[in-house]
Amino acid sequence: MNWKRITRTTHRWASVVFTLAVVANFAVMSQGQPPVWVSMLPLPPLFVMFVTGAYLFVLPYLNKPSAGQLAD
Repeated sequence: MNWKRITRTTHRWASVVFTLAVVANFAVMSQGQPPVWVSMLPLPPLFVMFVTGAYLFVLPYLNKPSAGQLAD
């Protein structure tokens, strides 16, 4: 299983869901005071994006060889 590919795909789809949730939030807010759950709708995909984004950010640093390995 290729974790990099799965993480990258999950991150991309979470960003699509997050964008749609934010657009829906603004659309509902323009109609008046929305229910609380509508305001919380973008939070689950945002959390997924945070976790996968942090992993993707650190990934290049985890794959770098150390100085000792370069000398061998």
